[in-house]
Amino acid sequence: MDIKGKVIVITGAARGLGAAMARRLAAHGPILALVDLDAASLTDCASACEAAGATVRTYAANVASEADVIGLFDQVVNDCGTVDALVNNAGITRDALLLKYKDGEVLSKMSLEQWQSVIDVNLTGVFLCGREAAERMVKNGAQGVIINIASISRAGNMGQTNYSAAKSGVQAMAVVWAKELARYGIRVASIAPGFIETEMVLGMKPEAREKLTSGIPLKRMGQPDEIAHTVEFILQNDYVSGRCFDIDGALRL
Repeated sequence: MDIKGKVIVITGAARGLGAAMARRLAAHGPILALVDLDAASLTDCASACEAAGATVRTYAANVASEADVIGLFDQVVNDCGTVDALVNNAGITRDALLLKYKDGEVLSKMSLEQWQSVIDVNLTGVFLCGREAAERMVKNGAQGVIINIASISRAGNMGQTNYSAAKSGVQAMAVVWAKELARYGIRVASIAPGFIETEMVLGMKPEAREKLTSGIPLKRMGQPDEIAHTVEFILQNDYVSGRCFDIDGALRL
């Protein structure tokens, strides 16, 4: 895909990985549809992307709401004419152990709310956005691309029953969609980042960051732009589909 002039929807674009993806792709001159819960939070990212050469539109939507997602993609098509690519990046964490038990007493359990909120955003939200993007790509004859942002936690990570389950599903959906949508010329892939230096990670205590970094074979965390570079590669390479790219410094061997 030649990114120039293409309509690319990025969810969770206000900060972190989503903002890095938008900024990197902006240099190619696309039409970026940036999405987050609060459209006002997209101002800084939108300004940076416009300065880099992109045409930018911003949208507020809750990806866990079917009505919001349908309305979002209807509005993008109304504003931009079509949808050529989607980066399913929006996600949240609500970490907790499944069960914490000590001295014959249950101290805590992962609550249903902690489970359901992550599943709603990280799994159902990806499903809804992927479905609606694919429908509009097919109707408009766009040979598009869908990229799901998974995680190395899809293999299972302590304290993340909800997140690991969702990210495993996100990666699996990309494989299914790649097979189902290939007949329409739509490619689908996923990316599984390891530990990346986003705002959330940089807010950790230095000793906690050092402990995380020490377990990475490359002995450093990834940069958001390195994930964005992978998004760029998938969009541009027309023979990439159905695969998950682990970008983790060899953490998951």
